[in-house]
Amino acid sequence: MDFNLENPLANSHDFHFDTIPSDLFPIESDHMPSKNYLNTLKEMDFDGSFRREAISSVLRVSCNFDPSLSYLAVNYLDRLLSSQGIPQPKPWLFRLLAVACVSLAAKMKEAEFYISDIQGDGGFVFDTQTIQKMEVLILGALNWRMRSITPFSFISFFISLFKPKDPPLRQALKARASEIIFKAQNDINLLEFKPSLIAASALLYASHELFPMQFLCFRKAISNCSHVNKENLLQCYNAMQEIAMDGYRSQLDMVSSSDTPVNVLDQHFSSSESEKTNGTIETISTNSSNKIWAEKDIKRRKISAFRNNQTVQLSQMQQQC
Repeated sequence: MDFNLENPLANSHDFHFDTIPSDLFPIESDHMPSKNYLNTLKEMDFDGSFRREAISSVLRVSCNFDPSLSYLAVNYLDRLLSSQGIPQPKPWLFRLLAVACVSLAAKMKEAEFYISDIQGDGGFVFDTQTIQKMEVLILGALNWRMRSITPFSFISFFISLFKPKDPPLRQALKARASEIIFKAQNDINLLEFKPSLIAASALLYASHELFPMQFLCFRKAISNCSHVNKENLLQCYNAMQEIAMDGYRSQLDMVSSSDTPVNVLDQHFSSSESEKTNGTIETISTNSSNKIWAEKDIKRRKISAFRNNQTVQLSQMQQQC
């Protein structure tokens, strides 16, 4: 049976996004790296170069497959390293780990492939027996838990809490959140957060981009979920913001460097929005967490405005809370 990241449970025909996460929340930690993995990376691999190189190897050997396969392979890699420790960085080991993790992910996804497909052109080439030995080592280290629970397992559930009625809006929100989740996997600072929190944070960021007027409603719906710790959600959202905004900073700097028509319009927009939202900020700032939410929203407004031309049609489809 083809493994679907959105439905990690075996019986895919029983899938329903409103109910399935209730079975996943209690066990999602079993599919994460160990709690001390992040500290180990920072102590032994201060600049994150080992993990970056390992992920780079995974992406190189899986470039011909669906991105979800690469995501699953990196999940296997992190869980392996967290349980077995970080070995001495050797080029051949990077490649062997990558090939074995991608091979296992491809088998879980029932993707048709030959070993030569994931060996790459040039560099280290391993025979089938060597790859299989590494696969057995990975399977043992992961306790054969190969149907990984990832952030993608929770996206539809959290969207359902907000109840967007327009299919195009739902699909756009899901697509943008998925894009952020794929990118976020490379950042070691998110390794400490549960998959459900990463999914919720990515959706919050995507909702602020696509329909900012409904952001507070969506945030409230997710925060009120009994499975979500509000403080942890805030921490994860803050980390997610930095990752998601990286792609826009350089472009925004280019626009902001001179008084172009776009820059002048942006300044007018920021000024008008500040006047409109002063009352809102005072209302929601009932505690320290909400103050941080509000400050983060103001800090991000210029970047959100930079994307307005891409989201104006979606904004027109918004439903009132």
